[in-house]
Amino acid sequence: MLARERYNQLVTDRRQFLDKAVDCSKLTLPYLIQDDTSSRPTHETLHIPWQSVGAKSVVGLAAKLMLAILPPQSSFFKLQVREDKLGEDLPPEAMSEMELSLSKMERMVMDYIAASNDRVVIHQALKHLIVGGNALLFMGKDGIKNYPLNRYVVNRDGNGNVLEIVTKELINRDVLGYDLPKKEPNTAVDKNYGTTTDDVEVYTCVKLENGRWVWYQEVEDMIIPGSRSTAPKNASPWLVLTFNSVDGEQYGRGRVEEFLGDLKSLEGLAQALVEGAAAASKVIFLVSPSSTTKPATIAKAGNGAIVQGRAEDVQVVQVGKTADFSTAANMSQTIERRLLEAFLVMNVRNAERVTAEEVRLTQLELEQQLGGIFSLLTTSFLIPYLDRTLLVLQRTNELPKLPKDIVRPTIVAGVNALGRGQDREALTMFMQTIAQTIGPEASMRLINPLEAIKRLAAAQGIDVLNLVKTPEELQGEKEEQEQKMQQQVLLQQAGQFANSKLAESENLQNMQGMMQGDQPPQQPE
Repeated sequence: MLARERYNQLVTDRRQFLDKAVDCSKLTLPYLIQDDTSSRPTHETLHIPWQSVGAKSVVGLAAKLMLAILPPQSSFFKLQVREDKLGEDLPPEAMSEMELSLSKMERMVMDYIAASNDRVVIHQALKHLIVGGNALLFMGKDGIKNYPLNRYVVNRDGNGNVLEIVTKELINRDVLGYDLPKKEPNTAVDKNYGTTTDDVEVYTCVKLENGRWVWYQEVEDMIIPGSRSTAPKNASPWLVLTFNSVDGEQYGRGRVEEFLGDLKSLEGLAQALVEGAAAASKVIFLVSPSSTTKPATIAKAGNGAIVQGRAEDVQVVQVGKTADFSTAANMSQTIERRLLEAFLVMNVRNAERVTAEEVRLTQLELEQQLGGIFSLLTTSFLIPYLDRTLLVLQRTNELPKLPKDIVRPTIVAGVNALGRGQDREALTMFMQTIAQTIGPEASMRLINPLEAIKRLAAAQGIDVLNLVKTPEELQGEKEEQEQKMQQQVLLQQAGQFANSKLAESENLQNMQGMMQGDQPPQQPE
């Protein structure tokens, strides 16, 4: 079956999800998700919302997710050695060398990601997930490409596993890299058809066949030569992401859909307040028809001018909807506060006496509320993203091949980072409580400092190999220090003994000289 025909078959299941995603996009980021049209959208067709809370919420949540999933100053994964596969006879020096080599490889991978445009595209994909609930990423040789929901369809099995993907793109004939027959313009207006404005529909069909992913491209019902590619099942460059998945549905649902009612209510209230404020700010003077005051005189009068007339002949039209405006404004603030809390757009209290503990508690609450999202994104994105990145670097010989039975990559971001953060906080609070209860000196006698250091390092994902001294090294240093002290004591005792012997010898010589009649030596004046 042709890719175009298969795309048209699967579009029916996507219709309701795409319509809902477009509605969510209109109230948040109107440019993000468009309807499935063959022509490119223009700015004139975009809906302009009356409020900016939706856009602020989506951008804020996407930034927090991006910071948690791919932290810029630390690695989101760790290459660990399975000690059970190495044997018990492996010396510590060899284990240390392996750890250093793996750490160097981690930095190479992070440098590769930092030099690419992955973070920019992933941040865009996160906004698609929050608004529309779906996103498709393709990890090619030139970087990552994001497909919006209106440009792809998927087919899943009963367990939710992706079996088939078909994408649809509009590509110019001149940049396609494949010679197509030029079409003649159909109308007199379309004179430039077949030139730089000529776009063709390119379909990419991705299928799972015999445990491997196979994909190719079609244009005008013809397969493009050289477009066929394959990839292992566990290292596919096609990543189908969903925000919230419902059993039995082909597509996911976004965070905005869960609060679409509040957004629509806020949109109506914002429009009413803006239009009411515009009407209330309009100044209209009413002049009595039977008065001697002329309307033209009032209209031409400037500020501070003196005109003839009576004050009771002129009145100002007032809306008189202050109470209604106040009710609408209070309701709007209530909905806005709910939305900002739901999308975790939490600001630290703006005051001079904001404490570090207040900031820490705010961050802790943020992490706890995003735990479920972290878990989902870790499984559906971080693991396949890391596997594909390692495979690409190994194929280009930028990274050596790692034995799967000995070295395994482990994600240390997302839900795992949350677990370590909670362990660290619990351990720190426990040690502080013990110190406050029985005193610092007693707590140091009861708590093993080395074990506490190891647990804190494990909670923060830090390897203590060759960093923290072992008990054997501490015992050796203690014995060496004791030996040095003993040597110093012996030297002091030897010096004291020598001085005492020298003094005894001098006294003996003086006594012998006096017995022989010698006078003691005179001191010079």
